[in-house]
Amino acid sequence: MTRYVLAPLLGPSDAFDPAPRGDERIHRFDILHDGHLRLGIKSALSQLRKAEGVPTGHGFELLLLATLVSLADTRINRARSSQDGWTREIGLYLPVSDPASWNPAKPILERMLRFLTGDLWTVDFRPWVGDLGRTRLQGRLMIPTFNAVSLFSGGLDSLIGAIDKLEDGTENIYFVSHKADGAISKPQNDLYDLATRNFRNRFPMRLAFPTGKVQDVFPELGGENSTRGRSFLFIALAAFAGSALGTPFPIYVPENGLISLNVPLDATRLASNSTRTTHPFYFHRWNELLTTLGIAGTVQNPYWDKTKGEMILECSRPDILKATAGLSISCAKPAHGRWEGSSEPHCGYCLPCIIRRAAFLKGAEVMADPSRYRMQDPANSDLDSTNKKGEQYRGFEYAIERLRQDPTRTRSFIYKTGPLVEDLDKIEGLEGVYSRGMEEVKAFLKGIETISSEADT
Repeated sequence: MTRYVLAPLLGPSDAFDPAPRGDERIHRFDILHDGHLRLGIKSALSQLRKAEGVPTGHGFELLLLATLVSLADTRINRARSSQDGWTREIGLYLPVSDPASWNPAKPILERMLRFLTGDLWTVDFRPWVGDLGRTRLQGRLMIPTFNAVSLFSGGLDSLIGAIDKLEDGTENIYFVSHKADGAISKPQNDLYDLATRNFRNRFPMRLAFPTGKVQDVFPELGGENSTRGRSFLFIALAAFAGSALGTPFPIYVPENGLISLNVPLDATRLASNSTRTTHPFYFHRWNELLTTLGIAGTVQNPYWDKTKGEMILECSRPDILKATAGLSISCAKPAHGRWEGSSEPHCGYCLPCIIRRAAFLKGAEVMADPSRYRMQDPANSDLDSTNKKGEQYRGFEYAIERLRQDPTRTRSFIYKTGPLVEDLDKIEGLEGVYSRGMEEVKAFLKGIETISSEADT
């Protein structure tokens, strides 16, 4: 099986040209332009400086690594590069100032990326060449304007997380976002501006990381839209920013407990169909990596034991939530509306949309669902379980029926997506949030039925 390897170069004088190891295809490409790093890093450094922050060397290099991960993840097509239609072999060469300090991180990185994306990763480090392109990180003494970092994706959970943290006021939060395509970035910007308008006295700031543009990365393979590596870039961006503090800091990743566990709805969804972007095991690996690199951040989910509906009910400022929730986007594929000739941002039938709809039903005493769905009324829609519009609905029906038949299987179900050996003190809480989350969905599905066209043939 071919391993596809990205080997970035630091300007035209960089002669780095690694020999292929076995069946490898190596793509060498320059990541410098006019003496500055491309891939969005120049913008990130500039934005962080506006918050009086200068990252550490490892923080800077971690963000560079994350941009390479994202590049590989989105430019190497799974179907064309793998033998099983999913698992790719991907290699990266990361230029760093001190490869020896990164070597202990190698097994951690490869393990966490394997868990996150389902691919086989090889990460190697090579010496940084020259001064060009590497920002002088040891500048004047600066004291950042923040002491905590929180992810802001533009989804409902990150919105509630931002409202709760700003209302609490005990920390100066620096929000970080990844700007994807226009279907996400504009609503994300509008949502942030509207949500923080009520907290101008707290001077909230945000780092919005642009998507780097690199052409002709294994062009014969085509792109990939599963984007499992996006959360690695997202959290790395938070660590990059927080490394400027030089003291311990939290990295908040607001996510409801049901989607965080993401228990597969049936056996066919265990691998490729079960995302792990906020799973507790993945967060432990992040904290292990940050410790190894000397970055004093701790990745944590404040809502690990809350359902999405409970987050709505318990939001500290329901008035702000009512005014802003309609701009939040939970849909797995919001850009697909363009292909379907619709301006509605939510499909209404993917797994995150179903959980969102169920959550607003749970939180109806706080607010009605303000979302615009392309499939408005699932009860009066032909939900064929053999196509995308009925697949997830049928999956939830199946999972809920399994729980009804034997509620004691909850504990075994929450172990399906990943190890929880480091969270034994939270097992009861994890069981509880899974059960309550499924009850929310069950209440929403009342009166909704799926059919199978295959059963009629």
